Amino acid sequence: MADAILDVADLPEPDGEARALAAAREAVLTKPAGALGRLEEVTAHLCAWQGRHPPRLERVEIHVFAGRHGVTAQGVSAYPASVTDQMVRNFRDGGAAINQLARQAGARLAIHDPFRHWTTGDWSEKEAMDRAEIATALAAGARAVGEEADLIAVGEMGIGNTATAAAVCAALFGGRGAEWCGAGTGLDAEGVRRKAEVIDRGLARHAARLDDPREVLRVLGGFELAAMAGCILEARRRRVPVILDGFVAGAAAAVLFRLEPKAIEHCLAGHVSAEHAHRALLGRLKLTPLLDLDMRLGEASGAALAIQVVRAAVACHAGMASFDDAGVDGRL
Repeated sequence: MADAILDVADLPEPDGEARALAAAREAVLTKPAGALGRLEEVTAHLCAWQGRHPPRLERVEIHVFAGRHGVTAQGVSAYPASVTDQMVRNFRDGGAAINQLARQAGARLAIHDPFRHWTTGDWSEKEAMDRAEIATALAAGARAVGEEADLIAVGEMGIGNTATAAAVCAALFGGRGAEWCGAGTGLDAEGVRRKAEVIDRGLARHAARLDDPREVLRVLGGFELAAMAGCILEARRRRVPVILDGFVAGAAAAVLFRLEPKAIEHCLAGHVSAEHAHRALLGRLKLTPLLDLDMRLGEASGAALAIQVVRAAVACHAGMASFDDAGVDGRL
């Protein structure tokens, strides 16, 4: 079942006609050509993947997936594993940053915790998930995509998941733990060194499995990473553009990228986080972030802020007058 969900063959392509219509309108709006920079690119991206012009943002969804990591027993986080459950409760009570940001973005926030009674295996010593578990996680992510969604953002909560994401990235792109891991929730230098050693142990233990990105996700990943991968790929099948949050969401997308680079062409990088290797990861994924605010919270917080940029792009595209309508002289 996992292989079926992660099937990257015959994915929908962008709609070239819708993109061309977006470009034609940009050319007659009351501004110099290209003056809105990335905002113009964002609008064209939405048109191409929604398959229509003008684009719509009537139903915007933020999906936050929670997961629990056995590798926390190795001291890879500055916070105890219990914080995952506590923060999920905080999300549901409306007290976290993402609750405020989702409201400001005009987005429906969905907190997904179908794995609350599960903890992954400590991937420094054993496989993180068996085949049934990863299939369940992938399917949960795929089910999260709303029937009427115009745009979705994906993020996560899981103590220990920056270590997991770093291990996944190292397995997918090469390198040792020290190249991919950072402070996460606030480790000191000794903690980061220990985290890198744990990652290296995991890479060595599973070396024979790391040629297949699907196996990388299974033996080194987490429930929330698998769910995000399933969500991102299902969104592609339904032609729904996606905003990725930070390093952990990027690692989930990286699994799809390594299966087929075109599999994440419908994705935008919401921001580049302060987590050590996120900028390098975005470079590997050929994604340029919309924002750079030195954030490292997770929770889809950077993606939620980026939704407001996307809304601004669509508002300009739809609401600006043309040169003819405004009686403004065009370019000579």
